Amino acid sequence: MSLRIEDYALIGDGSTAALVGNNGSIDWLAFPRFDSAACFAALLGTEENGRWLIAPTSKNVQVKRRYRPATLVLETEFSTSEGTVVLTDCMDHQDGRHDVYRLIRGTRGRVAMRMELIIRFEYGSVVPWVTRIYDGRLRAVAGPEQLTLATPAPLRGEDLKTLSEFTVEEGEEVSFCLTWSPSFEKSPPARDAAPTIEHVAHSWEHWAKGHKPKGPWPEAVLRSLITLKALTHHSTGGIVAAPTTSLPEQAGGPRNWDYRFCWLRDSTFTLYALLQAGFEEEAKAWREWLLRAIAGSPSQMQIMYGVAGERRLSEYELDWLPGYENSSPVRVGNAASEQLQLDVYGEVLDSLYQARRTGLAGLEAAWNLEKALVKHLETIWHEPDEGIWEVRGGRQQFTYSKVMAWVAFDRAVRTIQEFGAEGPVHRWIKLRDHIHNEVCRHGFDREMGSFVQFFGSKELDASLLLIPLVGFLPADDPRIRGTVAAIEKHLLVDGFVARYNTNTAVDGLPGREGAFLACTFWLADNYVLQHRDQEARELFERLLALRNDVGLLSEEYDPRAKRMLGNFPQALSHLALVNTAHNLSGGEKPAKERSSR
Repeated sequence: MSLRIEDYALIGDGSTAALVGNNGSIDWLAFPRFDSAACFAALLGTEENGRWLIAPTSKNVQVKRRYRPATLVLETEFSTSEGTVVLTDCMDHQDGRHDVYRLIRGTRGRVAMRMELIIRFEYGSVVPWVTRIYDGRLRAVAGPEQLTLATPAPLRGEDLKTLSEFTVEEGEEVSFCLTWSPSFEKSPPARDAAPTIEHVAHSWEHWAKGHKPKGPWPEAVLRSLITLKALTHHSTGGIVAAPTTSLPEQAGGPRNWDYRFCWLRDSTFTLYALLQAGFEEEAKAWREWLLRAIAGSPSQMQIMYGVAGERRLSEYELDWLPGYENSSPVRVGNAASEQLQLDVYGEVLDSLYQARRTGLAGLEAAWNLEKALVKHLETIWHEPDEGIWEVRGGRQQFTYSKVMAWVAFDRAVRTIQEFGAEGPVHRWIKLRDHIHNEVCRHGFDREMGSFVQFFGSKELDASLLLIPLVGFLPADDPRIRGTVAAIEKHLLVDGFVARYNTNTAVDGLPGREGAFLACTFWLADNYVLQHRDQEARELFERLLALRNDVGLLSEEYDPRAKRMLGNFPQALSHLALVNTAHNLSGGEKPAKERSSR
């Protein structure tokens, strides 16, 4: 039986990441990058698609998990009637190698353990050739990849698996190091697990000292920031939306997408979260990734890119994997990268504008690119698009898309007015006002007293919660109050916000998904702007209570089944957590800063 999504924890090395179950099994890991082919894919299939299990042999085991404070070093405590052991997991990279370290330490009594290593390259489909090398390590090779296992534990092969049985007594340690490197290069030398784990822990602790805590939730915010750091590529600065693909938005359904890419839409949320928390270097790295990714012809700007800014993200299906809880198909790549989504122009312009406002240096060369983007937007803003939720049921005149087109022109105008940049300010002011009028005329339904999903629609959309957050209308405007009230009435599911009504034709896919966590944080942000502080705090704390035992959030939550859904952990959920915490913490508030005009 599959573990629940919330039963997993994250470890990573700044290039890729792994999901470790509370049963001691690494069920997802792709080398050498987040978006590489996985060598452990049991998460989306069975153990025969690759996993790495280390656990007691006893059937009656009590489990506790924790991260070491201010780190991404995971500790899982297994307690049996015979004794207790702690499994420490972490990752590290250097000189082209990527290592997973697993250290078993006995803390009480004597515990019988088992290790099962099943390597399956290419998303669980390729069985490697396994041999011993000169120093006794195990080497698994298939094509360009190799994994090398170093451990003092006894190893044996059986049914295309590597197995080990051993015991750990109080005070004893047994280490394992699994190293990825190119197969056409010599296997890198083994490294000692215990001192390397301490080095990794100290590195995380040093990084976390840059956090400037605000408000009453410093540990929750820091855990989200560490998660975001773990989803950031150390060389490119790109932040992936999640380290997984095809974890379902509806268990057993087809809403399964690859999120191991970088979305432009997250740019302003990311910038605010990092700068408000004190991580200016990470904010700069993200901004530089953004500028490199969108460089080129404005007509070719995409909504998402690869970790290094790659544009070709062709989507295909892995038909040999049944999917998480039989949620198929399993998809790699993302066809939404080819969609027209007008809102990303607003996100890019807003992100770069806010970077100027907060004093992030080095933006002189960006303005010419921004002008080119706005000039292109002048010719396409009126077109229908697929919208923020990347629907596959046909293009519409989505209200939020038009609002963000307005944001693009507004931020361009404000950059000229506030920072002395050069551009056709009068033309852009006129067009900005025209778009505003169009949205208010066609995107607002007087009978409903609310903005609607797309022009002429009677449907709601949680993205409308962002209208006051971007400054299109003030939060106390009757139209905004009416929109918030309508979303509370029609899109709240047991206190959490759904993105939209998934039974409508615009969605294009069957089945109802869970509540979208970022949207629920946005509702809390609206409460802050409307001075409904007690409601905002209560909603925020209900969201905090959804985090798993190590503080992680997925994309969605099923309030009826009381379980997480969607790719995990989800950057947008953690970004929203950080920003809402700052909105509730007094002083500088991202929602008020972004919406001020």
